[in-house]
Amino acid sequence: MKNLIEIPRITDPRGNLAVIEKEVLPYAIKRVYYLHDVPSGAYRGGHAHKECKELLIAVSGSFEVVLDNGKEKERVMLNKPNQGLLIDVNIWRELENFSSGAVCLVLASHEYDEDDYIRNYETYKSLKS
Repeated sequence: MKNLIEIPRITDPRGNLAVIEKEVLPYAIKRVYYLHDVPSGAYRGGHAHKECKELLIAVSGSFEVVLDNGKEKERVMLNKPNQGLLIDVNIWRELENFSSGAVCLVLASHEYDEDDYIRNYETYKSLKS
């Protein structure tokens, strides 16, 4: 389930530059958004997508992603800005344990479409069985 992608970076004494282009992602980016200032103890996500794939990157700080394919769960810590977690379709995700100042950048394969979301976990589980 876990699919970590190393993001190419250029190291320089002045700072690093991470680059996402060409074949880094298996899809064209149609939407970019980011989560920030998530309160302590709060969580985000709590859904799956029917068609949209997403790459999650901790560009600052850290957070955990709980992946669930309907049969097993896996917890992934994201805390490196040159590494992203590629989440395929039909995978339930929950983001939690955000550190202070954490920023989660999301690169999505589709524009926002409410019909693409499965927001009820029981509905998700019934589709997976």
